[in-house]
This record gives sequence, structure tokens and C-alpha cells, in this order.
Amino acid sequence: MIVKAKGGLGNRMLSAVTACVLAELVGRAVAIDWRDGMYLPEGQNLYPLLFDDSQSLDPARFDEASDVTPAIWAGSLDEHPADMIRRHFPASHRNPLVYRKLCVDLANSDPASEVAVFWSYLPKMPRLRRRLAHDARFAGRPERVIVRQTLKTHFTPVEPVLSAVDALFARFSGPVIGVHIRFTDRKAPLPKILERIRGLREQEPDAPIFLATDSAEAQDAVHASFDNVHALEKTLSAGDAGLHFRSDEAADPLTEARAALADMIALSRCEWLVHSSHSTFSVTAALIGDIPPGRQRDVDRYNVKVQAKRWFQSWV
Repeated sequence: MIVKAKGGLGNRMLSAVTACVLAELVGRAVAIDWRDGMYLPEGQNLYPLLFDDSQSLDPARFDEASDVTPAIWAGSLDEHPADMIRRHFPASHRNPLVYRKLCVDLANSDPASEVAVFWSYLPKMPRLRRRLAHDARFAGRPERVIVRQTLKTHFTPVEPVLSAVDALFARFSGPVIGVHIRFTDRKAPLPKILERIRGLREQEPDAPIFLATDSAEAQDAVHASFDNVHALEKTLSAGDAGLHFRSDEAADPLTEARAALADMIALSRCEWLVHSSHSTFSVTAALIGDIPPGRQRDVDRYNVKVQAKRWFQSWV
């Protein structure tokens, strides 16, 4: 199962989880292919530089494979979803169903081909629900538990990432309030975030705040409103440009990629999480840390538009 990627870290991790679960269902080995030019130059696989890759094959082994499903990938497995869409389906770039043309069928039996390709911009676990219910390894287990175990198996961070988070948390005692604010290309409602932090600080007045954000503006707002705020070092945007760096957009792109992952792991270790579920980054952190809903302050929990979109995207 070749697992392709597109988008930010949360999107590609949760999408890959769906692929890894499907591979286990049908008995395929997994090769996670993040050679799309996000952070590193195109052709270099980001995945083994962020995670222990002992559970994943090298996708380059299959670049010339011809026995592939979907057949459109035959002989082109060194390419990436965005390239394939531009070349074959340029009018479908924003179509939420275009991934099905580039992804093995999730609902029906496994094809006989040597290689199957999975690609989706977002996780699709609900589309596996019927198959999971008929497999003794998964039947009766909540989706959240399956996802968390798969994250643990296939997405264990490399030592430099874990060391950075360990060093940060060695400075803390007692509960930590984790805060994630995406405030560049997709803006979380900052006033609501600050309000939820105030509510938690009333309960936990001495709790340190760990802040993960992509925005200097958002960071300044939190520092102006609260004391005892901590963050891991990384590049912040001064405008609206998202921090999903291409390889030529940062002085040290691998360091920036590991900093983003360290933010996610740090959030997962917090007792409380203030965030917007509109961001897969913070949703992934909550899953990794098994942070229960009662300890999350999701500012978009009751946002009908956001929740309806998440439901639609996971099922289509």
C-alpha cells in the first residue's frame, strides 16, 4: 500500500492512518510516500526524517511498478497527487471526490494488483466502518481507539523531536494548558480562544500555558493576556501565509518540520487543550494524547458549518 500525501502535517498523518488501517484489513505492507516537496526538496521522503520508519517500506522501491491500482499510477509512482490532478483532472482540482480517481477503493474487496495506492487529503475512517465491523481485530473497538493505536504504531517521532518536548516539560509541574491557534491561511477565532484560556486559568491559576501557533500576531496576543506562557522555537508568520513550507521557503526546512511535529507532541501531553477542531493539527494532537472531550475547549465544537463539513469530508 503506497500512501501518498498532500497538505499539512495533521492532514497527512490522519489520512495515512486510514491507509494503514486499510492495509492491515487486507494484509498489505505499507510504504508511506511523503516525497511531494513539503519541507524537503521534491523526491526526498519527509516521513522517515520525522518518524520511526521501521513499520514502513521505502516507496522508491515501487516507482516503476506497472501492476498498480488505480491503474493511472502505473509507471508513475514517483509522482504526487497534485501533479496527477493537474495533468489528468485539471477541472476537478477542488472536487471533493477527485481523490477516488487516485485511491484504491475503500469500500470493496482488495484488488489483485501488486501495488495499491492510497491518497486522500483528509481521513476517511467512516468509509471503512463496515469492513472494520466484520473483522475480529477491529470489531467493537471505537474509531478513536483504532486511530490512536495506529498513530502510536506508525507515527512515533524521531529522537530529536521527543528530546525537545521532554526538555520543555521538564520545566513544568502540575497540569499544563495546551493552546493551538492557527491564524494564518485559516484563522481560528482568537477572542474565543483567549476566553477559553481565561476560563481554565480561573480553575488552574498556576498552570503554565504551552502555546503552539503559526502566527506572530496570535503569539503576541496570548503573551499580552497571560503570564507563564511557553513555546518551542520555530519560525512564525508575520502575515497570512501558512507554515506548510515548500523546500525553498525556509533556511532549514527539516528543522521547521520537526518543530511543527514537536508542537503537536507537546500539545498531546497537556492536561487541557484549547483549540479549534477546524484544524486537523490539534485534532491529531488530541488523539495522540488521548485527551478526552471534557478536557478540550474546542471553540468550534458547536459551529454547525465546521462540524457538518468535517462529517461530509470524512464520509464522501
